[in-house]
Amino acid sequence: MKLPRLQPILIISIYAAIDVVCIVLAFYLVLLFRPQTVPFSVSFQSFFSSADPFKLLFMVWTLLILFFHYTHGLYQTRREQLESLEIWEVVKSIFISTLAIIVLAFLLRIQDFPRSVMILNAVVITVFCSIWRVLKKLLVNYLVSNGYNNFNTLIVGAGKTGILLANEISRQPALGLKIRGFLDDNKVGNCEKWPVLGKLESLKEIMHREFIQKIFITIYPEHQSFIKLLETAREQGLAIRVVPQGYEYMAHDFIKFNIGIIPILEYSDIDVNYRQRLKRVFDFVLSLGAMVFLLPVFIVLGALIKFDSPGPVFYRSRRYGRNGHMFDMYKFRSMVTNADDLLAHLKDKNEADGPIFKIKKDPRITRIGSFLRRYSLDELPQILNVLKGDMSLVGPRPFPIDQLEKEDLRQLKRLGIRPGITGLWQIRGRSDVSFDKLLRWDIWYIKNWSFWLDLYILFQTFPVVVKGKGAY
Repeated sequence: MKLPRLQPILIISIYAAIDVVCIVLAFYLVLLFRPQTVPFSVSFQSFFSSADPFKLLFMVWTLLILFFHYTHGLYQTRREQLESLEIWEVVKSIFISTLAIIVLAFLLRIQDFPRSVMILNAVVITVFCSIWRVLKKLLVNYLVSNGYNNFNTLIVGAGKTGILLANEISRQPALGLKIRGFLDDNKVGNCEKWPVLGKLESLKEIMHREFIQKIFITIYPEHQSFIKLLETAREQGLAIRVVPQGYEYMAHDFIKFNIGIIPILEYSDIDVNYRQRLKRVFDFVLSLGAMVFLLPVFIVLGALIKFDSPGPVFYRSRRYGRNGHMFDMYKFRSMVTNADDLLAHLKDKNEADGPIFKIKKDPRITRIGSFLRRYSLDELPQILNVLKGDMSLVGPRPFPIDQLEKEDLRQLKRLGIRPGITGLWQIRGRSDVSFDKLLRWDIWYIKNWSFWLDLYILFQTFPVVVKGKGAY
């Protein structure tokens, strides 16, 4: 898709103009519904021509909102930023500007200042400014995914981290990063589906030949080689992005600050327990609401299971939980009652790698069970496990105890938090995911957990479940 590329100053002007429209529209709507509080006429002409002393305050407030939007980076198009984080910046910006205008009104001793209308205006402005930014994000994602303003990208380092980064970039076309290949001193040929274009010393030549616009460094060469990479990129007017060394051992926070002129990166594990408690509150409240909402579904599915085959409605499976605590995980029964006894005769037909047992056409599955598994409806009773505190809505996959290799030390890392009903394994292939990838994703999730990551996974789970891909 070929569209003209807008200059930064023009983008800032357009974004600011849309914000002004949102602010004025918010003013108008609030004054329309609260004419008894503010002596403005509700017509736009009177709004701007009135000699009322509050008018100047509202105009200053508009300028403050634009200023704080600018300082919070809201007039940039940052493709990597989640919509939720951008909305949070909107909330902070409007909160600060509103607080500033209230203080200004107090210092100027403006009598009868309508603070209730100001607060109501702040809420409406926040909603309008957030809505248009979500729409903007959707439009940008669509344009970029269809080829508009994409960047040729080079990854330095074709090792494990470099390939992982390349795969993550390829899964997110809205970033607009087109990987041209790798630079690596120790590898040749292709890595996955991307070529190794040359060695580190060939950076300048490859930058020109491949029209490189973005560079990522995923390895840590000796000092002089690293400095040469930085100098070469700077000569060409390109920035370099570096994956932090030891990122896989990072906890939940990554903090940058300065001591004098020296930048410091802090690998932080602060407030993990506090945030885990918040996660527990979030899980409990959402699960309680889901349980009330889904109660009719539970009744209908329970009746279908009873009519379809003899046996209990629920199936209990012994699992490892947080810190090795064992618990009974609940599921809707999707197999015949003697399924565990029949497992021994099916071991040689296992289609999954690692200690997991999975076959696509398992003869033990009942008719209704096939439907339940396809759309993950058999997992719904795990909401009860969340309410009890055995599980979380999002977390590592809880495997049956008898399917785990106890000598596999990688499993120990998965037991640091509560297992989840859904997770990265759910939104990236479900049963089609290899055991090794599942472990890596679970461990990555544990080390990079955040509230926003949980929300992202929950929202991504719904379309995956509806499609029924990878479920058996």
